[in-house]
Amino acid sequence: MIEKPTVLITGASAGIGRATAELLARDAGRVILTGRREALLQEVAATLNVPTHYLAFDMQDKAAMQQAIASMPPEFQAVDVLVNNAGLALGLEPADRTELSDWETMVQTNILGLITLTRRLLPGMRTRGRGHIINLSSIAGTYPYPGGNVYGASKAFVTQFSLNLKADLLGSPVRVTNIEPGMVETEFSQVRFKGNDQRASAVYANTQPLVAQDIAECIRWAMAQPAHVNINRIELMATCQAPGGPVVYRGD
Repeated sequence: MIEKPTVLITGASAGIGRATAELLARDAGRVILTGRREALLQEVAATLNVPTHYLAFDMQDKAAMQQAIASMPPEFQAVDVLVNNAGLALGLEPADRTELSDWETMVQTNILGLITLTRRLLPGMRTRGRGHIINLSSIAGTYPYPGGNVYGASKAFVTQFSLNLKADLLGSPVRVTNIEPGMVETEFSQVRFKGNDQRASAVYANTQPLVAQDIAECIRWAMAQPAHVNINRIELMATCQAPGGPVVYRGD
């Protein structure tokens, strides 16, 4: 593990991002929090016992992202660990009935935002000879399900991008890890169903899903491995969940 790293976590205002910030702050030298909701970022920052800087911007806004990263104080500029956590699902409708704007938002956030920030920070890691990129994908990138369409495709991109990053970094000490959780009870379903509490609650009814702290522990464990060990992928799901098999339609 990098000793006292400077860690940047996207989507850090709630859920997995917040849990990760709270856990990694125990070992980090500095923490950078990013997200859209400035008040929540301030709240998280106030709980951390290490030097913390927060940046409020939308991952879809490339110019705002670049400006925010450039504005960081000098002591925060050398990012050692990038946790690409920000992402979302919107809707669960079949592809022929979904909103095109929802697809565009998922692509811009889950794919374009992630690769833009990675491309911004990766050269510095390689130059300094230390770094770790941790991407939050999903089992949806491996196991398709009805209504998953662009969300699943975006997470498949993240998984493959992570593996290809590792290939590009062969011979470099910079590490890459892809985390692929199953269902996690956070704001995820609230966002997916656009504030529909009934639909969001139904996702977790009569189950014991993963929680944000479970994913944070995986991130911390991957980081804690010796420098010669790269954890390529971690797939995890709640005990009550299992991969779905092929679906067969047998007529009406």
